[in-house]
Amino acid sequence: MRPESAVRCNLLDAGCSEVSAAFVDQLVQAGRISDALHELRVIRYNLMDELHQSQRRVDCLDYLIRQTEKEIKTTIERR
Repeated sequence: MRPESAVRCNLLDAGCSEVSAAFVDQLVQAGRISDALHELRVIRYNLMDELHQSQRRVDCLDYLIRQTEKEIKTTIERR
């Protein structure tokens, strides 16, 4: 069994797929550092896109929570 490289372990810890982590690791092992850097940037871009999508979802939920709280407050005040 081949020991895992630090690059591969770090990518897996960052949530990258096994395929992506292995690919970047292969590039590093082959000395293709510029290509590995490019792939790392692509992975980071995709993660940031997922982060922004999640933030939009959280913002929508926050809005619904505020609206529901207002509705509850209004209902209580009418009593």
